[in-house]
Amino acid sequence: MYQGVTHRGSLKGKDFLTTEFLRGALAFEGHLGPIFVQVSDAFSPNRKDELFGYLRSLPTDMQFFVEVRHPGWLSNGAIRKELFETLHAINMGAVITDTAGRRDCCHMELTVPKAFIRYVGNSLHPTDYSRSDAWVKRIKYWLENGLEELYFFMHMHDEATSPELTVYLVDKLNTACGLQLNKPQFVNNTALPKGKTLFD
Repeated sequence: MYQGVTHRGSLKGKDFLTTEFLRGALAFEGHLGPIFVQVSDAFSPNRKDELFGYLRSLPTDMQFFVEVRHPGWLSNGAIRKELFETLHAINMGAVITDTAGRRDCCHMELTVPKAFIRYVGNSLHPTDYSRSDAWVKRIKYWLENGLEELYFFMHMHDEATSPELTVYLVDKLNTACGLQLNKPQFVNNTALPKGKTLFD
């Protein structure tokens, strides 16, 4: 979701910006996946009424996944419970973030029968592969126990090697789970006509 809604100022009074953003998103039609609502890492549980009120105002015929990053959302048991119970009650998912140094964000809570994993890799460090292997096992378990949809957002601080790790993950998921997921196809720049780029 547009950061002008989620990161700048209060979530209150954002009806117009939200509506315009969602109008644009609907242009994807059948290709539209869930809307990723991320609030800033400074957005603390002290603003939970503001967050919950905003989320309840969103359309119920679209799928939303929410990512909170302030540690207070997950370190306090009562607040954590209220967060996930609220998301479940309003049929919204909780983004599961797998990134170094923030293991609390890798909470494994499914508030709907769908998962949205935001995986932050480390430029093909060996742990990227072991973490991917662990996700394959987890996803296989979830699929065997009622998971209906999975969204896996692969990225890195330097995106140059995200496609390679995506190929690795897709190959492993296809083998372990009997899937037929497509994976990135690499293009050899030397095969392009002289003076042309991938974007011509």
